[in-house]
Amino acid sequence: MTDKIRVRFAPSPTGHLHIGGARTALFNWLYARHNNGTFILRIEDTDTTRSTDEYIEAIIEGMKWLGLDWDEGPFRQTDRFDVYRNYADQLIKEGRAYYCYCSPEELEARRKESMAQGKSLKYNGKCRDLKGPVPGIKPVVRFRMPVAGQTIVDDLIKGMVTFENEQLDDLIILRSDGTPTYNLTVVVDDVDMKITHVIRGDDHLNNTPKQIQLYNAFGYPVPKFAHLPMILGSDKARLSKRHGATSVMAYYDMGYLPEALVNYLVRLGWSYGDQEVFTRDELVKYFSFENVGKAAAVFNPEKLLWLNSQYIINSSTDKLAELVIPFLEKNGVIEKGQGMDMAWLSKAVGTLKERSKTMVELANSLRYYIAEDVEYNEKAKEKFLTEKSRDLLAALKEALTAVPEFSHHELEQVFKSVVETHGVKLKDLAQPVRVAMTGGTESPGIFEVLEVLGKEKTVTRLERAIKGI
Repeated sequence: MTDKIRVRFAPSPTGHLHIGGARTALFNWLYARHNNGTFILRIEDTDTTRSTDEYIEAIIEGMKWLGLDWDEGPFRQTDRFDVYRNYADQLIKEGRAYYCYCSPEELEARRKESMAQGKSLKYNGKCRDLKGPVPGIKPVVRFRMPVAGQTIVDDLIKGMVTFENEQLDDLIILRSDGTPTYNLTVVVDDVDMKITHVIRGDDHLNNTPKQIQLYNAFGYPVPKFAHLPMILGSDKARLSKRHGATSVMAYYDMGYLPEALVNYLVRLGWSYGDQEVFTRDELVKYFSFENVGKAAAVFNPEKLLWLNSQYIINSSTDKLAELVIPFLEKNGVIEKGQGMDMAWLSKAVGTLKERSKTMVELANSLRYYIAEDVEYNEKAKEKFLTEKSRDLLAALKEALTAVPEFSHHELEQVFKSVVETHGVKLKDLAQPVRVAMTGGTESPGIFEVLEVLGKEKTVTRLERAIKGI
């Protein structure tokens, strides 16, 4: 086996890249990058009835969005069927595998009988020592497992896990139609790709002793295993869509930044002191299995949302302005492909990013800056666009029309002047103006808002508000 660390992420394209799969990919990627190793992407698409090219593309899209670049691949198992059959033939010739002619109906009847008697449900070995073929039946190929002793998994996370060989089944490695099964393909691929570390979810742990016996049968070194604890929902049940465990790209659609999701995923089971927020370079530098916990991790949507808000706050306004464009298009705030003054958009984003937990929120908040007009919240209009505020708004409009420079400082002076002249408090003017500008009662500082809107839009909106009173 090579000294260089080689790991792989091997999803089945029977669905989108989900949270659990993304975390497995991330831990493989981090381990490879931490050790200057090789990260391989392998598509395990032997389930031809459920695997689709669309799902393969979706998995690749999710990986790219998360920034999990691979060094080799993507390899597809369906391109390697001949390789698997050759390995199976080798095992048959050496007496380590055998043809099994038992029909599915026969096996099911035997299984029910064993259940009724409280016996083991493993295959009873009927065809183990069969001398010749059974005419008219297409056999499967079973691997001959040892019947005594133990198989020990020396796991980097769980420690020593012992399996009694007498409990292990003579697993099927080739189906009757000649297609290979998971346990054969995964071992053959890991051998051919010189995988040194198998990092995967602990739902695969029960497959590991079978795979170790296959490695031994082929005469190849057994890679090191690291089985990651499961991710649970807040109710401690296995994570599912009802917990928000939708596809990774659904988190993009909801306005999450990939850096935030990566940071959150790595903290599902791994820690480094009390640190919560990590740069990607820090994750690569600090990652090790010594800090991966044995207990299942609990998915907390609120924590992810908080983390996302931190990443938005700490991102440059220029970057956020670029990222928000697709969300503005999707929400109909701008036309698809519409040109934007990016310097102006960046300035507008700067006033809102500390108030936005997601890119969707940011795009929605930008609506009142970009739209020609705003829709008033009826309660806000009723409370603040009143006879009492009309004179104040009119005075402000007149004063602003004459302002040569629409800057924060100048705007502040104009507001002070109007307030002093009319003997009112600043909030008595600011709230009606806020409703006139944004349609609602919450926004960044009113001077910031007006500065971003500019004189023309501000005056137009004041005129509309005055007319509507």
